[in-house]
Amino acid sequence: MGTRETGRPTLETVAARAGVSKSLVSLVLRDSPKVSPARREAVLAAIAELGYRPNAAARRLAERRSHSVGVLLNDLHQPWFADVLDGVGPVLHAEGKHMLLGDGRLDRMMDDTLTWSFLELGVDGLIVAGSGPPSAALVDVARRIPTVAVGGRDLERDADLPTVDVVAYDDRAGAALAVGHLADLGHRRIAHLAGPPGSAGRDRTQGYEEAMRAVGLGAEIRIAAGDVSEESARHAALELLRGPERPTAVFAYNDMVAMGVSSAAVELGLRVPADLSLVGFDNSGLARLRAVWLTSVDGAGERIGAQAARMLLTRMTEPARARDVRLVAPTLEVRGSTGPPTGCPGPPAPTRVFL
Repeated sequence: MGTRETGRPTLETVAARAGVSKSLVSLVLRDSPKVSPARREAVLAAIAELGYRPNAAARRLAERRSHSVGVLLNDLHQPWFADVLDGVGPVLHAEGKHMLLGDGRLDRMMDDTLTWSFLELGVDGLIVAGSGPPSAALVDVARRIPTVAVGGRDLERDADLPTVDVVAYDDRAGAALAVGHLADLGHRRIAHLAGPPGSAGRDRTQGYEEAMRAVGLGAEIRIAAGDVSEESARHAALELLRGPERPTAVFAYNDMVAMGVSSAAVELGLRVPADLSLVGFDNSGLARLRAVWLTSVDGAGERIGAQAARMLLTRMTEPARARDVRLVAPTLEVRGSTGPPTGCPGPPAPTRVFL
């Protein structure tokens, strides 16, 4: 076998060494069955001898496919999105797809630059994870490429996007589980610390209100506004917990918001769960930490992420089919942050201060 030629080998040099055409080399690289065994062997021998490595970018341009999927996460600060990625990644990888990540929070600060970048990079599809009013750029991109919305139903409610698939949690049913659990423990003054605008926030608040009325506590409905940051939730919870007729339990929009409520409780000298029971939403890795051990509605992030990736792969092969909407049934993971209110008999629960 001769020495390798100087310089980076090209398709042309491989074809010349094997004594075949460039198009036949391309067929071998695509593992086409149209190539005879003898010619395939000659091309593969030339590739090995020359140390040729196919140009992935050129191949993708030729195929008019990037083999990449854009994943736009609403806010990378929120732990639930890590669970979603744990589900998305393996499914896409098994199909030879690469993920290009974008932080929706940063994207909004950059006037949708990242959203437009997905289109410019030629991704084959887009997964949008999170809840909130979609920007004009996101709506435009979702019209052009296969798109699946994860965790929120805002894109589903846009009449101009009839082919955007949706996989989300049943937020209203999840809120009902949280309220029902607290009511069963004997709580009556159950407050809700709401999240930001968006379908998930609206549905969780609506589910809370419906559940409170269903258990005869409509007169006790109390909703405090906040956002998804721990600090904002702490300030909102301080005001809520300092007021008259302090709630004995709080259902928080998500686990990060629950941490803000926990911080406020510590600041006010309240013990969780002896003085204040606390339920989060998402059952994220944060809730599962032993030092936190938060009762939380399971947001099934990994399962939803895997389902979204599978739905996107189907959408990419059938771009014109009718929209597919799937809601994941809720469960509640009961841990150490909930117990009966002081003076009310109920199942024993550990008393601990959340840090």
